[in-house]
Amino acid sequence: MKHRLTCIDARRGGMPSDPSVNFQFTGQRAYAIRNGRLDGQVRDFAYQATTTDFWGSMAAVGGPRTYVLGGAFNCGKAQPGQIAAVSHGCPSALFKGVNILNTTEEAGR
Repeated sequence: MKHRLTCIDARRGGMPSDPSVNFQFTGQRAYAIRNGRLDGQVRDFAYQATTTDFWGSMAAVGGPRTYVLGGAFNCGKAQPGQIAAVSHGCPSALFKGVNILNTTEEAGR
């Protein structure tokens, strides 16, 4: 299923099946883009790709004014969960042709 959306806040996490090849990530907020404008929030989404296809689909990177620093109080890894603050920052970017999933539909609900 292909949708046009922008991921605004992708702090939820992912499931790499092989970290060097395949991955799937969810995000906290995403918005549909129609006619070049944000057009409503999208629920229950994930994006998946292979590493080379994903980075090869990057069509544009925003400038310094689009840079946002995000973070979390724990990294969410291991059992029991590790407690280590993590952060990352990135500019806005445009990716074309990435597979977007509706996670509710994929779960059969």
